[in-house]
Amino acid sequence: MNILAIDTSTYTLSIGLSDGDTMLAEQVTNVKKNHSVRVMPAIESLMNEVEMRPDELDKIIVANGPGSYTGVRIGVTIAKTLAWTLQIPITAVSGLASLAASAPLIQGLVCPIFDARRGQVFTGLYRLSNGFVETVKEDRNIPIVDWCHELIEMDEPVLFVGQESVLHEKVIAELMGSAAAFAGNSVPYTRPAALISLGQSAQHQDPAVVIPNYARLAEAEAKWLESNAKKDKSSE
Repeated sequence: MNILAIDTSTYTLSIGLSDGDTMLAEQVTNVKKNHSVRVMPAIESLMNEVEMRPDELDKIIVANGPGSYTGVRIGVTIAKTLAWTLQIPITAVSGLASLAASAPLIQGLVCPIFDARRGQVFTGLYRLSNGFVETVKEDRNIPIVDWCHELIEMDEPVLFVGQESVLHEKVIAELMGSAAAFAGNSVPYTRPAALISLGQSAQHQDPAVVIPNYARLAEAEAKWLESNAKKDKSSE
């Protein structure tokens, strides 16, 4: 089974190809450039490298968020378009779960972090054991201070992964002390192999129902709802 994996959840672009048993190629570009003009050329380059044609693909796996609104939307749209065009299955996987799974030698609780600005993070909590990834706390958008208090209640060491976790390392360390450990540059971003590992055996989905998981409203949507709530209140 030939599988294409796509992750554009953050400004890191991760593309991978597998034949179902072996990772054939991976490309990770960790630069702040527009995904919309980079994803398809990256896919084409990778497929040319392994001499695979688009009609030889059997499945698409995409990280559907949370993360950058624009980034997640681009990745999901491209993945759905490819699945529709090629008439092949698609599976959406959490970008945070994929980041946690990128630390395969870890046994215990792993907390992936994507920065959400203004002291907030996109995060979840996962338990890694013998290559398996179990969701302990679902993905969410939450103030890092509140999240640390939740993690303290777990009464277990937690490994924080992701290059954006560095932005919150001081606060995490102050609140959690020795219960927090940081992977640093050893697990900075999602490896395509981890994304494929999670999505390979997962249930196929109809491209029509695959949607981005933003984990919160976009700022414009939040302001619109707030404005309408005030209008409704004033009209009472």
